[in-house]
Amino acid sequence: MKAKDFYKALDLIVQERGIKKEKILEVLERGMLNAFKKEYDSSEYARIEFNEDKDEIKVMADYLVVKEPEESGEISLEEAREEKKTIKIGETLTRDITPKNFGRIAAVSAKQILTQGLKQLEREKIYDIFKEKENEMVTGEIVGLNKDFVTLDLSHNLETSLPRKELLKSDEIRIGAKLKVYITKVDMTTKGPKVFVSRTDRNLVKRLIEQVVPEIMDGTVEIMGLARDAGSRSKIAVYSHDSNVDPVGACLGRESNRKKEVEEALQGERISFYRWSSDPYELIQDALAPATIIAINPDKKEKTAVVIVEDQDFTGAIGSKGQNVRLAAQSSGWKIDIKSVSDAKEMGINYTPLEEERDTDEQEA
Repeated sequence: MKAKDFYKALDLIVQERGIKKEKILEVLERGMLNAFKKEYDSSEYARIEFNEDKDEIKVMADYLVVKEPEESGEISLEEAREEKKTIKIGETLTRDITPKNFGRIAAVSAKQILTQGLKQLEREKIYDIFKEKENEMVTGEIVGLNKDFVTLDLSHNLETSLPRKELLKSDEIRIGAKLKVYITKVDMTTKGPKVFVSRTDRNLVKRLIEQVVPEIMDGTVEIMGLARDAGSRSKIAVYSHDSNVDPVGACLGRESNRKKEVEEALQGERISFYRWSSDPYELIQDALAPATIIAINPDKKEKTAVVIVEDQDFTGAIGSKGQNVRLAAQSSGWKIDIKSVSDAKEMGINYTPLEEERDTDEQEA
């Protein structure tokens, strides 16, 4: 079958739809083969062969050469050698079995196949695009609202529903507003790809920071721990692999511009950075900032620590509803138990003030 027009149309579809030619040909091959077998009531072991260089579409059949055929797809050695004298038992003989009127069958079936198949290929293409973006951040535009969900246009002709519980309380919810969201999962359903997104996932904060801090993207600075109360506050422990680069300063940026950019994207959620350290005294003290710490009793094996603060600083160290100590513990990886000086005395907890710890360390050094 001469198929110059077919291949021109195929190239046009590839350009317009952005679908790989190989995928379209796979769909066409299945459909044309079914049409061929139905038209000719054939159980031949056939396949469709596309030859774009020669502008041809052929029906080919592969036969296994045997002494005496017993099953479909087999051919006797005697018959096979009428076409290829050197062929042997166990080898495959390929025949061109293209019917004279196959062009008509191919044209009709191609139209039907493309009508049905291209829609599925489009779905697969969109699925592949977003599957690569799983666990990444994208920007969506609000195009619909109801009491339980907002509908986001994620581009590529794909919309998704974002539950209102996955929004921040401070988010501006109106048609046309743009929101940065984190893709938590991408599934293929019977209706097409389904993308699950969130504004409250802690990894959204991580992706926003990575976007504005080049030192994180190039590996100089690393996020070692991140804890978040979505819409309220996040604490991030950062470490520099270069002694000449201050990890906190890199994340803040000049005049805290980088930090402000992240906070604006989160509608005012407060972001705090602190320096990660392998020294539990330094790590825990920085994690609990701005609280003033009197002493720290760490258990390195269990990664737990009793932290002593002045009585008047106890409430501030814990934070509103325990937020400060909770975020400090989650971001540092240490279980932290804060006690006031009075409580420590009453409970018989012995401790050495941090100032004395430093003096001892300096003397040992």
